[in-house]
Amino acid sequence: MRLKVALQMDPITAIDITGDTSFAFALEAQARGHDVYYYLPESLTLDEGAVYGQLRPITVRDEVGNHVDEGDATYRPLADMDVILMRQDPPFDMAYITATHLLEHLPQSTMVVNNPAEVRNAPEKIMVLDYPELMPPTMVSRDETAIAAFRVKHKDIIIKPLYGNGGAGVFLLKEGDKNFNALLEMFFAASREPVMVQAYLPEVTKGDKRIILIDGKAVGAINRVPSADEARSNMHVGGQAMATELSARDQEICDIIGPRLKERGLLFVGIDVIGDYLTEINVTSPTGIREFERFTGVSLAAKTWDAIEAYSQKSQTA
Repeated sequence: MRLKVALQMDPITAIDITGDTSFAFALEAQARGHDVYYYLPESLTLDEGAVYGQLRPITVRDEVGNHVDEGDATYRPLADMDVILMRQDPPFDMAYITATHLLEHLPQSTMVVNNPAEVRNAPEKIMVLDYPELMPPTMVSRDETAIAAFRVKHKDIIIKPLYGNGGAGVFLLKEGDKNFNALLEMFFAASREPVMVQAYLPEVTKGDKRIILIDGKAVGAINRVPSADEARSNMHVGGQAMATELSARDQEICDIIGPRLKERGLLFVGIDVIGDYLTEINVTSPTGIREFERFTGVSLAAKTWDAIEAYSQKSQTA
């Protein structure tokens, strides 16, 4: 099966290929003989009912500093593609939401990974709220009195933007920290959105586990350990990736949420687990598979393409 594949992503020339999952997907697609293109999210256009983009054919190589050759951009309908990978980074703002609406206008013959309607309904810190029994104590609010009461109850807390990513804007407030009011003022002056507030989990010093699920099944994990002077474990802010195994609790969490992910067409998902608690379900542009392959030699990009090809085969024979 030879597929026409397009990645909707940020500028491919600027990525760090050592940790970029989108690049791993492009490499694997190319190795399988698929035709690979990419386009920027801002070129996404709905024109008289059809969805278009400025598509560039690409040839990729696993060579730092020499990882891509780009062909000329051609304005063409995305319905020409068999598979679209929606892989641009958040923030999950109105531009992101609009992109999901536009991609919904594609015919069923073009598979979008992940399902754009479900991406819109399940950003990182929203879908996870459906599983309070798996989460640490959590509040979503911009009511300062309610947040203050939550802090009194739980003492050390984490405050983070509801639609952020990469650890940006995540704060640890210890009991008695006098920056609490000023921090809320800063958040609420910058945005009309509520914030997410969670009880601090000291286990994060041992790592924040990123678990990858493909088509609802857990397939591997890495541990992200924060640096000594950080409360955040995200690799964007200096967290160190380390090899790890799935614990019985990790598997239990995946068994609970996996069937729903599959049902909603969320084929490639990364969840975050600290200690025994689920903290996020990442469906927009989850990462971690390059690090996992370095530790284990196992390609999760290959497993993802196995699933995509199976769906494509089923669609073509239906």
